[in-house]
Amino acid sequence: MNVLVLNQNYEPLNVCNGRRALVLVDGGKAEVLEIDGLVLRSPTRSWRVPSVIRLNHFIRRPRPRVRLTRREVFLRDQYTCQYCGVQTRELTLDHVVPKHRGGRHIWENLVSACRGCNHRKGGKTIDDARMMLLHLPAEPKATPQYIFQHYLRANEAWQKFVPA
Repeated sequence: MNVLVLNQNYEPLNVCNGRRALVLVDGGKAEVLEIDGLVLRSPTRSWRVPSVIRLNHFIRRPRPRVRLTRREVFLRDQYTCQYCGVQTRELTLDHVVPKHRGGRHIWENLVSACRGCNHRKGGKTIDDARMMLLHLPAEPKATPQYIFQHYLRANEAWQKFVPA
């Protein structure tokens, strides 16, 4: 019973459960745009659970950012070693500028590397190791499509509300 919550300007904000969505709609804080086939029942009433709701008031919030995790670095690099170009699920994280040389744990200093390339580079810089990067590392953009991608597979009705 996941429900997509849109801001007043139809921008995707959040995903909440059906009960929370019904509380927002019943309290006059949101309106229903799409209805799911599910029905929530109490001893005296029944409600059709919404699939998409829109808030009546605009909510200001900072732009979301992609969290820096191993999985997100591998997704950004498309599970490809950034030194030799081999695609595999057996990857490691590599600091372009090693931590002991002042390299920080940030998007611009982390890349995916296969075990062989990571071992070959070791604690050296890419110039010292005579290696090259296929792509310069950068922080990925947190688009609505990126944030809600795993929900979109299960809810086709949401496609028209989440821009590509």
